[in-house]
Amino acid sequence: MQEKGSLSINSENILPIIKKWLYSDADIFVREMVSNATDAITKLKKLVDIGEAENIAKDESYAIDVTVDKESKTITFEDNGIGMTAEEIREYITQIAFSGANEFLDKYKDKIDKDNEIIGHFGLGFYSAFMVADKVQIDSLSYKEGSAAARWICDGGIEYEMSDSDRTERGTLITLYIGDDGKDYLEEYKLRSTITKYCNFIPVNIFFEAVKPASEVQEQSPEDIGDDIIDVDEDGDAVKSDSTEEDIESKIELPKPVNDTMPLWLKSANECTDEEYKEFYRKVFADFNDPLFWIHLNMDYPYRVKGILYFPKLKNELEYIEGQVKLYNNQVFIADNIKEVIPEFLLLLKGCIDCPDLPLNVSRSFLQNDGYVNKMSGYISKKVGDKLNSLFKKDRENYNKYWDDISPFIKFGAIKERDFYDKIKDSVLYKTTAGDHVSLSEFTERNKDKTDKTVFYVTNEQQQAQYIKMFTDQGLEAVILSTNLDNPFISYVDNYEKDYTFNRIDSDISGALKDKDDTKEEEKTQTQESFEGLFRSILGNEKLKVQTEILKSETVSAIILLSEQSRRMQEMSKMFGNMDMPGLYETDETLVLNTSNPLVKTLTDLKDQENRKEDVDLICRHLYDLAMMSHKPLQTEQMTQFIERSNKILQRIAS
Repeated sequence: MQEKGSLSINSENILPIIKKWLYSDADIFVREMVSNATDAITKLKKLVDIGEAENIAKDESYAIDVTVDKESKTITFEDNGIGMTAEEIREYITQIAFSGANEFLDKYKDKIDKDNEIIGHFGLGFYSAFMVADKVQIDSLSYKEGSAAARWICDGGIEYEMSDSDRTERGTLITLYIGDDGKDYLEEYKLRSTITKYCNFIPVNIFFEAVKPASEVQEQSPEDIGDDIIDVDEDGDAVKSDSTEEDIESKIELPKPVNDTMPLWLKSANECTDEEYKEFYRKVFADFNDPLFWIHLNMDYPYRVKGILYFPKLKNELEYIEGQVKLYNNQVFIADNIKEVIPEFLLLLKGCIDCPDLPLNVSRSFLQNDGYVNKMSGYISKKVGDKLNSLFKKDRENYNKYWDDISPFIKFGAIKERDFYDKIKDSVLYKTTAGDHVSLSEFTERNKDKTDKTVFYVTNEQQQAQYIKMFTDQGLEAVILSTNLDNPFISYVDNYEKDYTFNRIDSDISGALKDKDDTKEEEKTQTQESFEGLFRSILGNEKLKVQTEILKSETVSAIILLSEQSRRMQEMSKMFGNMDMPGLYETDETLVLNTSNPLVKTLTDLKDQENRKEDVDLICRHLYDLAMMSHKPLQTEQMTQFIERSNKILQRIAS
């Protein structure tokens, strides 16, 4: 049997579902109430602009008033926008998921530009009020001449009441009778901070008032005041004054809106001063350290994106995970750090991005698969890359100063997005042991006669000081890569830059460090094997590799080499939590003895003398530990033995 029908909704259950599942945070009701009020005002302004509301003055002043009364347990949202008739309330409010915004845009699509500023789209936002309220009342008077004010009341069930209202001013007043679920929002600070969170940049002035309980209001009888204008004395009491009414009015401080209707990102970059950018940053992010620099985004086609991204100054390496990029829709806050819209690596920054074409509520799975979102994300990445390249080429001095702060962000971005790496790879800097910052091409160009395309690097300047000195003495230099991101970053670069090879400074001996060696190969092999047998025997390590070289620096007795491949395998093992599994990857450490060093020469003479075995033992162990200390930290037992041996050697010298 074949049957067709229509899906039905049990309206008795729909509000509890909306209340529980429509939004993840209860405070979203503030955003929705203010957004609806903003839309009501925006619609009226558009009608005035196109001549459809001739009874409204073009210079009309618009505002949204939010009032909390803890004593009566109410929160009200009032606007002087378009208002609603009783029929419109039935149409927009009682039909769940009916969007008045969509209907409005469709009705006037030929008279208003496509870059609308209407916020609401789904028609569900109003019902977020029931997340905190046991009862909701609407009083509204339409802008249409001759309209009657209407009232709508609902206690969150399927029943509602409609009646005439005593409202006399155009616009809408929504009264929320707060229940237990929303009692926190009756606190002045809580509600004010929520307004600031979501509505700080709403394009209509928002005024906030907290009604004081009657017990806190000081009353004075008319007999005490009379008909005279009053002042307030030192005790706060009303007194007669000789001031004129004009004098009093000039002293009264008018209410100030709690929001900024013109956030800086709405202005063109060439209209903004450096101080305005810094002040906006301090105000939005409560960070009193000035940002290093910023990027002003402003695009209208093929997608609308406005915003400002700031590069903050980092106090330490770990701080770069604490970025905050606020996403807005028509100046209404949506959420922080939405990686489906904003490239993930940009979330290390701080900033505001306004995307008017994104709905206020949409699933992340939708965003992940939306072509528009992907293109917008790519545009933002491109703008960041353009800014970095521009600084590199046009403001190199400051770019060099910024580098230590911005390098974690750039390296992370390069690893996360190949397109971003391709765009900025020529602007990536490397700090050198010479104390300056250079690009990869600049480094290899000035070292091409000594190391060709090999880039030697240092991970710990203090520990690897001996290797650095060897390089410096011979006019060589290395780059300093000491952060947690550097190991995966250079592996990433190695994969895509086949012309360059990264080797840690203790992974190989550059030919420039070696002196001319006239020793016959056979003789050199015999010496090497002799030393290898000696050290293996004394250290009890049959796998130890020993190599002899004539180094130009006679002060260096021995060094440890570990191949770059072995080191990266070890570090990868640590990254994946295998640091407590010795032997997972075989080490490939080689002890290099400098046969031009006086101590090694002495060892050569002593190693075959039977009466000097104890001295040879001390020298071998000490040479190995000294070499190892420049390579990596000694283990606890090794360090204890090294200290004890050092004392023993000093005692022998002193005796």
